[in-house]
Amino acid sequence: MAGNSIITPPIKCQGIKTKLVPFIIENVRRDDGGLWIEPFVGTGVVAFNIAPERALLSDKNQHIIAFYQGIQNGAITAKTARDFLEYHGSILEQRGGEYYVEMRGAFNRNPDPLYFLFLNRSDFNGMIRFNKRGEFNVPFCQKPHRFSSAYITKICNQIARVSAVMEGRDWKFVCCPWQEPFAEAAANDYIYLDPPYIGRDTSYVGEWSEEDAVSLARYAHQTPANVCLSMWKENQFRKNGHLFEYWSDFTWHECSHFYHFGGKASNRHPMTEVLAIKR
Repeated sequence: MAGNSIITPPIKCQGIKTKLVPFIIENVRRDDGGLWIEPFVGTGVVAFNIAPERALLSDKNQHIIAFYQGIQNGAITAKTARDFLEYHGSILEQRGGEYYVEMRGAFNRNPDPLYFLFLNRSDFNGMIRFNKRGEFNVPFCQKPHRFSSAYITKICNQIARVSAVMEGRDWKFVCCPWQEPFAEAAANDYIYLDPPYIGRDTSYVGEWSEEDAVSLARYAHQTPANVCLSMWKENQFRKNGHLFEYWSDFTWHECSHFYHFGGKASNRHPMTEVLAIKR
C-alpha cells in the first residue's frame, strides 16, 4: 500500500472499494515487473493503493479518465482545484441549487474536468450518472455550504496524494471499451476486474448485461495474464449465481462487509465479497 494509510481518491462513486483495499492488497500476488491492468478503473482506488510501477488504467467514462489525465499532466493540481472550488463554492453558498444546475449545464456543454469534480462532490450521494444524451443529470445534494474550507482542503489533499503516487510511474489512462486492455496483457501481467453488477444501470456507462458478464468471464479465462475478479457473492437475500457458474474454477478469497444506503442503521446489510483469482 502506498504510504502509511489508505489513499482515498478525489472522485467519489457508489460501490467504491476503499474499505476493501487492505483485503485486496493482502490477496494480490503479482510480478512487480509486469503491467497492472484495470479495464474498469472507476475512481482508481485500487491502483492508487497498489501503486504499481507500470499500469494501464482504462474506463468507458471519459470524464473520469480526463480528470486523472489532468492530474498526471499537471493541468489539475491541489492549487488549481482549491482556486476553482473556493470561487464556485462561494457562489454555491449564496445561490444554492440554482447555481448547481448552472454548473451542471456548463459541464454538459463543455465537459471540463474541474467542473466534473465540482459536480461529483456536490451532487446527491456522490453519484455519477448520465442520461441517454450523455448529459450529467444527478440532482444537487441540497447543501449550499458544501464547500467549506475543511472540505476543500480534504479534496485538495486527496489530489495531492494521488498526484504523488503517479509521479515517476509509467501509468497510462485510456478511455476505451473494457475488451481493449486485454489485448495488451502478457503472462507476467495482472488484470484486476471490478465490473458492474449484472442487469443494473452502471450510472456512467450504460447497462451491464448478462451477455457482457459472460463475455468478460471468457476473456478472463483466455488471457495469458493472471486475473483477479472483485465481485459480490451473497447477502441475506440472495446469491450471485453468475459468480458460481462462471468463476468457480478460480481461487476464492472472501470478506464480509457492509454496504450502507441511507441514514438508518436498518439499511445496513452484510455482504460477502469475493476475490476470484486465476492463479
